Amino acid sequence: MSDSSTLPPARLRPEAELARDAMSAPVLARAARLARWAGPDTRVDAGGGLVEEQLPAAAEQLGLSGDDAAAYASEAWRIAVDTGLVEITDEEAGTVAAGEDLTLLTGGSPQDVLGVWLTALEAVLADASVPDLDDLVDAMAEGGEVDLSSLDWDPDAESEFLDGVLGNLYLLAVGGDGPEAPVPLPALAASVIVPSDMGEPSNEVLERVSDAMMRLDDQFRLLGPVGLVEYQPVDEALMADADEEPAAPVDEADVARYGMVRLTPLGLYGLRARLLDAGFEAPAVGDLADKGADALLDGTAPFPPAAAHAETELWLSGRSPLDAARELLAAARGTDTGAPLRRLRCQQALSLVGAEAEPALREVLDDAELGGLARVWLTEHGARDVPAPPQEMVFWLTIDTVAAQLAAEGNSEELRALVEGLARQHSGFFDTAWRVGHPATPDVLEAMGRLHPDKKIAKEARKAAFKARSQQGG
Repeated sequence: MSDSSTLPPARLRPEAELARDAMSAPVLARAARLARWAGPDTRVDAGGGLVEEQLPAAAEQLGLSGDDAAAYASEAWRIAVDTGLVEITDEEAGTVAAGEDLTLLTGGSPQDVLGVWLTALEAVLADASVPDLDDLVDAMAEGGEVDLSSLDWDPDAESEFLDGVLGNLYLLAVGGDGPEAPVPLPALAASVIVPSDMGEPSNEVLERVSDAMMRLDDQFRLLGPVGLVEYQPVDEALMADADEEPAAPVDEADVARYGMVRLTPLGLYGLRARLLDAGFEAPAVGDLADKGADALLDGTAPFPPAAAHAETELWLSGRSPLDAARELLAAARGTDTGAPLRRLRCQQALSLVGAEAEPALREVLDDAELGGLARVWLTEHGARDVPAPPQEMVFWLTIDTVAAQLAAEGNSEELRALVEGLARQHSGFFDTAWRVGHPATPDVLEAMGRLHPDKKIAKEARKAAFKARSQQGG
């Protein structure tokens, strides 16, 4: 992703709901519990971690048991320190006190809680980019420093890899119109390893994808407890050594066994916050609710349909139907290249407005740019005495509609079907169409020539496009 590109809008849950999710995420919940447990007798080492002899008590406070209990307690304490829930009052004595941010979790606003959670998220993401602790211990060089070359680990590259994976997850979450489906881990790994222009991946590339899957499996196991993702780990049987018998029969057709991951609503919020901090244009549905109709029509132009619908509903909710319709129609006028798509978004917005808007539509019946869509709206809403459009207006609206579809979808199958229908329903369509005084006429006719499967009709369209361009002095 380029940080100059505008991403599709995120459909975020209310902040109060997200704050509740953040509070219940195991990583933050454990850190808060230890922060409240800590007292005058709590001691930390030089690095701010709990001293070893206090880890069993911390683990018991968290209800943890087993071989990993102390490690989980140590991690929870470190998060408490990193997020400001605990403050070290005397480094030499190793004493601590409750941090100022601890009160934010109970007495702060939802935004305050989410701010603490974002700090915890950054700490966990940093951990997820670090190699396995056992490898670090083995790689310790004399003098207590880590020999990164022996680990074959590049911190910047590892962080960039994880950011790329999370960026792709974000795009999948905001780019569709329905609920986000879990993503198979192999597909996610391939999305950052396999070049987009590669046909059949080579064995070397497939091996890199497999290695990336294993790295991501470790990383998502860490990112699940902080509330960023819902993760179904890779089936342990699939990672059995080749010379060992798997614990259960392996059905390689069951892709879910290779890991499945999905962003949570809280994770969507967190990744958007990180993208904004990194300089990306990462809008959210609702950003345009208090803006003018011109900002709404231009801003929703690149949105997926469901996101555009949701944004428009929020915008309409703050206005009367008649005022909204008048404002939308005024903003839809224009002869610039973006005007056809604005009018399409205007038409879609007006479909959500009730019959109270009828006077606004009647006011533009004689408008060359808006009269066609006004007649369509009035007819669909059962209005009486809607005057028939002149032929010139019908053809102008047709060109405008195709131009908008081109801008919104490119050479889609839906547009191809529209082009075929127009040529079939209107005999002599191109003889008249090239004369339409719409700025997009030459481009629309050229597109029809590209899209129509009948070579004869396609040739007629290209001829008409040439005439239209000559007429416009192009």
